[in-house]
Amino acid sequence: MTVQIDLSDKTALVMGVANARSLGWAIAEQLLSAGCRVGFSYQGERLKSELDKLLTGREGVWAQQADATSEADLTALFARVKEEFGHLDYLIHSIAFAPRTAMDGRFLDTTEADWNTALNVSAYTLVSTARHAEPLLRPGASIVSLTYHASQKVVPKYNVMGVAKAALEATTRYLASEMGAAGVRVNTISAGPMRTIAARSIPGFGSMFEKAAEAAPLGRNATPDEVGKLALFLLSDLGSGVTGQTVYVDAGSSIMAMKIEQPS
Repeated sequence: MTVQIDLSDKTALVMGVANARSLGWAIAEQLLSAGCRVGFSYQGERLKSELDKLLTGREGVWAQQADATSEADLTALFARVKEEFGHLDYLIHSIAFAPRTAMDGRFLDTTEADWNTALNVSAYTLVSTARHAEPLLRPGASIVSLTYHASQKVVPKYNVMGVAKAALEATTRYLASEMGAAGVRVNTISAGPMRTIAARSIPGFGSMFEKAAEAAPLGRNATPDEVGKLALFLLSDLGSGVTGQTVYVDAGSSIMAMKIEQPS
């Protein structure tokens, strides 16, 4: 039996879409298909043209530039949310960054500046955006962010981003604890390796992508579409009893300590 989800009375803000391969866009597509009205924020003007292409011809959408590390930009962004929607049901945080220098070298050589940048952009912005969103969130609202298994296991060259993702997951639990009394749920999705712009910044990503697929019980990597569908579940009333969780969609690769050859 197919479950039809009607979100025509819902509103969402998706932060961090860079192009059609962004996981934030995969989530937005699911929301739009369900009839949700969606606003978007993008980090800089260089990304505006890509987002404009994705939104061309779509109804109930708008976009605004906002640097998530800027309190002034966040204030302006959520003022726009209030103007456009009056309230907010879903907040999608698809934001992460670490300087290339922090990924190329040894973790031991991570500088204070690179550490602070990675943790601020990739984890603290979940706190700051949730705080700005709080006055607009209706009971039953939901927040979803994106993490990766390098928060739990060492992934070569992921370095400080692994620490940032661990901080993001802890942040998810603390926010869920505090916001639950208002009926707001907070979860994060741990997606397997996917060919996004962010993935291209990881040295040796191609090999990692192939090995993850080989090791996964399903014999493949998960897809952005599957991330979008999981997000739709967590955001909608289908996930009404789920909060504070890190939910995996990685074809099972994270459960495997090593690849096991099945007998022929």
